[in-house]
Amino acid sequence: MKLRFKRTRKENKYTKWIAEHSPVNRLDRYIILKFLGTYFFSIALIISIAVVFDFNEHIDKFLARNAPMSAILFDYYLNFIPYYSNLFSQLFVFISVIFFTTKLAENSEIIAMMSTGMSFPRLMRPYMIAAAIICVITYTLGAYIIPKGNVKRVKFENTYKRKYVPTYTSNVQLEVDTGVIAYIGRYEDPVKTGYDFRLDKFVNKKIVSYIQASIIQYDSLSEEPYHWILKNYQERDLLGMKENITTGTRLDTIIKMEPQDFLITKGQQETLTTPELSEYIDRQKARGFANIKEFEVEYWQRGASSFAAFILTSIGLSLSAKKRKNGMGISLGIGLALSFAYIMFQTISATFAINANVPPMIATWIPNIVFIFIAIYCYRFAPK
Repeated sequence: MKLRFKRTRKENKYTKWIAEHSPVNRLDRYIILKFLGTYFFSIALIISIAVVFDFNEHIDKFLARNAPMSAILFDYYLNFIPYYSNLFSQLFVFISVIFFTTKLAENSEIIAMMSTGMSFPRLMRPYMIAAAIICVITYTLGAYIIPKGNVKRVKFENTYKRKYVPTYTSNVQLEVDTGVIAYIGRYEDPVKTGYDFRLDKFVNKKIVSYIQASIIQYDSLSEEPYHWILKNYQERDLLGMKENITTGTRLDTIIKMEPQDFLITKGQQETLTTPELSEYIDRQKARGFANIKEFEVEYWQRGASSFAAFILTSIGLSLSAKKRKNGMGISLGIGLALSFAYIMFQTISATFAINANVPPMIATWIPNIVFIFIAIYCYRFAPK
């Protein structure tokens, strides 16, 4: 009995020390669980409604194009739910903060907290912890997990939802290696075949050799990457005033380019993880591609959207912490207006980055910068 009593006293001593020095107390855990619980509940509620509306809107296309039920359920909607949940995470954060904080204010729980001497910055601590959890989750999902599911979703949309999907392109020119320029007159993606191909090699801005071929075909069955087959080719090596000419009907060769480098399909940037996206942007810039703005916007927007959880949480808390006679109506209305304004502002800035000469990093972070000032303004008028 004495040993058990001593052990209990020792355990109580450690428990008391942890409780006194822990950055998160019982009240913090209560607010964090309320926040996250409301956040995930709002996602489940709104996305379930969105799925019903989306299915009702596109059922005619699914039936007209004979989309299999397994593809609709597992390739499309199974990836539709996490994609749009993550895309509109800022809206769910705002709704969650305002909804449950207003309930706390109505029940005089916030008044009780502040009557004990708790300051408003101290009240914000559990909110910011919950926002950090959401930020990490949304960034991890958006950067590494959801893009893998988007491969099937985008393929399904291009096959069964969109009216026209480009399958060919013309006048393709890119740098495949240092001083090596490839040109394809016309490329057809269904057969992975290009026509009027030429590969020029330059040394000190002078051409030293080139290959011409009437047909170039990508060998998709080869285990080796970048494997191309040239048909009806002619190779010329320029040696000063002389040249060596080699001709043939077929040549298997390695050229550092792939079919997806020529033809960018709608939503392709959503199918790449963040490391893949960064590598793709660097590679396409080195090759001289100009139509990669959508990829750059997607790259920077993933971080900016995740960071917005902190900004929108502080705005939502500042708006809804004060007890009002008319309940949550005004707070919820202002909160929804601001959240939709943020999403619209984000969309407009992304459009400017794609269609205008605005750097994608600046364009994607402008909404956050503007809403930081709104958060500071709301914080000044929050109950102290």
